[in-house]
Amino acid sequence: MSALFNFQSLLSVILLLICTCAYLRSFFPSIMDRNKTGLLGTFWKCARIGERKSPYVAACCVIMAFSILFLT
Repeated sequence: MSALFNFQSLLSVILLLICTCAYLRSFFPSIMDRNKTGLLGTFWKCARIGERKSPYVAACCVIMAFSILFLT
């Protein structure tokens, strides 16, 4: 089943996108900060969410990992 039609998979993809963007922004901040609008602005926004809400994002990642490993 596609990740777009399965809610748990969609949440996993969104969490991975947020974590990946925040991680890449720590190494290449100029690339992320240059594209704040348009389609590439989505990655900048995900990086911002990952940086500012990092304890909540980390907790969601742990909960999602537990859910995937033990409940499915």
